[in-house]
Amino acid sequence: MSVQKLFDLLWHDFNGRLCPSSVTIHELLKQNKVLINDHIALRTFACSPIDLKVLAKPLLELGYQAGGEYVFTAKKLLAKHYQHPDPLMPKVFISELQLDQCSSELRTIVAKLVSQIDDGQLEGSDFLHGGRLWNLSFADYQQLAKESEYASWVAAHGFGANHFTVSVNQLAQFQDVAEVNAFLKQKGFVINASGGEVKGTPQVRLEQSSTMADKVNVAFSDGEHMIPGGFYEFAKRYEVSQGKLYQGFVEASADKIFESTNK
Repeated sequence: MSVQKLFDLLWHDFNGRLCPSSVTIHELLKQNKVLINDHIALRTFACSPIDLKVLAKPLLELGYQAGGEYVFTAKKLLAKHYQHPDPLMPKVFISELQLDQCSSELRTIVAKLVSQIDDGQLEGSDFLHGGRLWNLSFADYQQLAKESEYASWVAAHGFGANHFTVSVNQLAQFQDVAEVNAFLKQKGFVINASGGEVKGTPQVRLEQSSTMADKVNVAFSDGEHMIPGGFYEFAKRYEVSQGKLYQGFVEASADKIFESTNK
C-alpha cells in the first residue's frame, strides 16, 4: 500500500465514522486548491498487542521516520511523532495511555477489551483505520470516562484518526489561526477554548486550534449512544531557519488539543 492510499483510507474513515463535519470544513477552507494535511493523530493503550510501536510499524515500513517524543503527565500519556521524507506527506502523532499509572478498575476493563483481538487483525496497515476490534458495553465506557476521557475514547472508537489537521501556512484567504477560528465560528462551529482558542505562539514556532469533536452515534453491546468522536485541527508553523519550518509539537499546546474530545 502507498502512503497516499493509507491516508485516503484514513480520511474516508474519519469523514464517515468519526467527524462528519470535516467534509463541510474541508470544502469551506479549500477554495480552488487542495488542502495540505499537516498531521493526523492516533490514540491507543500502552499494552500488548496494540501499543504505540505496533501502530508505528506500518508507518515505518512506508518510509516514515521517528521524530520527537512527548510526555503528558497529568493525562498519563506518552507520545511520539513520525514524519516522511516527502514534506507533503502528513506527520503522524501517536499517543498511548500509560496503564501502569491507572487504576486497577481501568486496567481490568482494558484487558477485557484487548483479549478479544485476534493477532491477524493487526497485520498490515488496515487496522489503523479499522475502528474497534472488540465489543464494549456502555457501562464500561462510562466507567472508563470517569477516570480518563482518553481511555473511554479509545475503547469506544478503536483505531482511526482522532483528527486531521489543515496546514494554515498554505491557505490563501487566511494568514493566521485566529482568522480561521473566527471564520469557522461565523459558520456555526465551536472552537476548543481550553487554554485559549489559539494554543501556542510564534515564539514556540507553532500555533494550533481545533473544533470541538462531533457527536457521533456509536453501537455498544447494550445499545447505541451519541458520544464525542473526532475533530478538525488547524496548525501554523513558523521558520526555525531560512526556509525551514518547525516540524515538532509543543506539549503545552497538544495537552489542550486533547481536550477537544471532552464531553
